[in-house]
Amino acid sequence: MEFQIEACVNRLIAKKWRIAFAESASAGLLSYRFSTVINSGEILLGGIVSYHERIKEDVLEIPRETIQRHTAESAEVTRAMARHLKQITNADVNIALTGLTTPGGSETPEKPVGTIFIHFIFPNDELARRFEFKGSPEAILEQALDQICQVIIDKT
Repeated sequence: MEFQIEACVNRLIAKKWRIAFAESASAGLLSYRFSTVINSGEILLGGIVSYHERIKEDVLEIPRETIQRHTAESAEVTRAMARHLKQITNADVNIALTGLTTPGGSETPEKPVGTIFIHFIFPNDELARRFEFKGSPEAILEQALDQICQVIIDKT
């Protein structure tokens, strides 16, 4: 996994694309893991941890009605997070992640624990992805990080 993060960061450096994250379920893990790669300061702008709905509403300006209609862990909220992050940071690559790593959220039979939503904004493209991962919360987030790196590598 470390090799894939390094490859991802190096691709972003080569393209001179800056990256920012809006993180809910990952609670800063993405920003942290990218920051541990040598020369990541050339591309990593930072991130916003919006674990609680209030931060999504107050900082990322997600309408309360959107959260109530779709839940905080949804493709719609994740897309709104990524779009507002782009307005805040003006990064070339903006990534938002929400999801369910433990029971007690908005899980349903159609959206079980392990469901992760990731929204990517690239200079000329937007991608929405939904995954259902298995394992511990840590394993779920590692799988999500792996998918994020793969998408970035594929797009660069």
